[in-house]
Amino acid sequence: MMYGYAWDTSSSLAFAWSILPILGIGLIVTLEAAAAGFVIAMILGLAFALLRRSRIRAVAWTMAVVIEFIRDTPLLIQLFFLYYVLPVYGIQLPAFLTGALALGLQYSAYTSEVYRAGLDAVPRGQWEAAVALNLSRARTYRDIIVPQAVPRVVPALGNYLVSMLKETPVLSVVTVLDMVNLANLIGDRTFEYLVPLSLVGLIFLILTLLCSAGIHVLERALPKSGIAMR
Repeated sequence: MMYGYAWDTSSSLAFAWSILPILGIGLIVTLEAAAAGFVIAMILGLAFALLRRSRIRAVAWTMAVVIEFIRDTPLLIQLFFLYYVLPVYGIQLPAFLTGALALGLQYSAYTSEVYRAGLDAVPRGQWEAAVALNLSRARTYRDIIVPQAVPRVVPALGNYLVSMLKETPVLSVVTVLDMVNLANLIGDRTFEYLVPLSLVGLIFLILTLLCSAGIHVLERALPKSGIAMR
C-alpha cells in the first residue's frame, strides 16, 4: 500500500482487458488519421518542393514564404483555424477530415524540405543527360529525378510518419475519438486513469516500434540507384 492506495493487479488486468475493445476503436481512428495525414503530407510536400524549385522567381519565393509560415505556426493553431474559423466563411468540415488535413498541412512543410534535399542530392549529370535527350521538365522529374530521389528521402519521411502518429492525440481537442480521447472518457466515467492511459502509451510505443522497423526494411529493400516509375 502506498499513500492509502492498494494496487490490485488482478482487477487492473481485468479492467485493462475489458477496455481494450473500446481503445481498439480509437486505435483504428488514430491509424486512419495518421495514414490520411501522411498521404496528404507526401503529396502536398512534393508539390511544394517542385513549386519552390520553379524557374519563375515569384512562384519560388511565394512557395518559400508559404512553407515557412506553415512550418513556423503551431499545429494546434492550424487545427483550431480549420475547425472553428473556416465555418464562419461557410466551409465546414467533419472533425476527422479537419484533423487529417491539419496534420497533412503541417507536415507537408517538413516533407517539402525533405523532398527538396533529395532532389538536390541527385547528381547534376542526370539533369544534363535529360537536357541532352531533349526531355521536358515534367518528364525529367517523373522518369529521372524523382525516382532517384525516393531512396534518399525514405528515412526522413519515415521519421515524420512516426512523429505524425504521435501527434494524433492533438485531434482530441476537436472531438475526434482517438485513443487518448477515449482513454480520458473511460477515466472520467470510472475515475481510473492509470490503466487506460498506460495502455494507450504502450500501444503507441508498439506502433512506433513497428513503424520504425518497417521503415528500415523498406530502406534496405529500395535500390540505391532509384525506383522505376512507369
